[in-house]
Amino acid sequence: QVQLVESGGGLVQPGGSLRLSCVASGLTFRWYMMSWYRQAPGKERELVASITSTGGTTNYLDSVKGRFTISRDNAKSTVYLQMNSLKPEDTAVYYCNAYRSARYWGQGTQVTVSS
Repeated sequence: QVQLVESGGGLVQPGGSLRLSCVASGLTFRWYMMSWYRQAPGKERELVASITSTGGTTNYLDSVKGRFTISRDNAKSTVYLQMNSLKPEDTAVYYCNAYRSARYWGQGTQVTVSS
């Protein structure tokens, strides 16, 4: 059974930082493209960042470029999202996603940016 378990969310002031982690089990992690999505209240889920199976290529939503960094540790079956210079508009539930021939989702972790 595939499981993706996110952690690291919370309440942070504007300009602050958070690091999200997602630990995968039940799949061959090194084969999968990994991504982070987010969904704010009343909005559609959007792709924030993705990283290829080897970590050689990353892509980012324009609004997070230069502030967020996605990375992975295949030995630990973990993908990370380092979020710096957070803004109130980054407030959302953040979801980890694994994709190869099938797509799997984590349960999400809440990130709230507010003073």
